[in-house]
Amino acid sequence: MAQQGAALQTYNLELIKGIEDMKRKRSELQQLIDEQEDEKITLQREIEKMSFRLAQINASLSQMTAARSKYDHTIAETEAAYTKILESSQVLLNMVRTEASCLEQILAKKINVDESHSLENGICT
Repeated sequence: MAQQGAALQTYNLELIKGIEDMKRKRSELQQLIDEQEDEKITLQREIEKMSFRLAQINASLSQMTAARSKYDHTIAETEAAYTKILESSQVLLNMVRTEASCLEQILAKKINVDESHSLENGICT
């Protein structure tokens, strides 16, 4: 019976040692869990901050894109109007040159009666 008692005592010591070892491993695992939960919370906060910042940037980009579109539209209209002004100026310049040429021709011929009648009617001969 002494052997059985000794065996029981040995089993008991090994059982206690096994339980203490599992408690230590559980404690280490709990520490890792706590660390990862803290990191998770930190990451979630960062994600919230980044999401908020992303929303701000998207709103700003939307406003700037709309403003750029207005610039593009205004520039296109202004360039078209300027092109019309240039074309009108060219037509006017050609008309002035033509009229000046007609007047020079009239003066060069020392104005006779037919030419003065043509001048009054606005016709260059």
